[in-house]
Amino acid sequence: MSVVEADRTSTGYAGDISVADGWKRLAEDRRALLVDVRSEAEWAFVGQPDLSSLGKAPLAIAWQHFPGMALNPSFVAEVSAAAPERDRPLLFLCRSGARSRAAAIALAACGYAHCYNLTGGFEGDLDQAGHRGHLAGWKVAGLPWSQR
Repeated sequence: MSVVEADRTSTGYAGDISVADGWKRLAEDRRALLVDVRSEAEWAFVGQPDLSSLGKAPLAIAWQHFPGMALNPSFVAEVSAAAPERDRPLLFLCRSGARSRAAAIALAACGYAHCYNLTGGFEGDLDQAGHRGHLAGWKVAGLPWSQR
């Protein structure tokens, strides 16, 4: 797996991996868990990763609450309740890779040993026209997703 190792002294998380490598990890490691940290609005209107072919479902816990985008004060507790094993691989996904990186760092600081940020996120960065979903991310990689 091509992992860009982070400086553990400053961030503590395991590193950044591509969405394609994240999919591979989810497929090969039955314990690996995808944590989608986007907001409820994003899950509803933009779509969600579909892990059903792997016999899994993403854990949807917002890092920030829409519309004000205030930090979710119970984020760590919610993830810990759903995934209490501190050695379980956790792969964090947001829209573009920023919130998921912060979430990976937060869980690593709580003792989780294998926290990865999925670079590019679900939709990637803005293109020259100001639109997402064209440059990088889960959708661009052709990974399965669905919309409610």
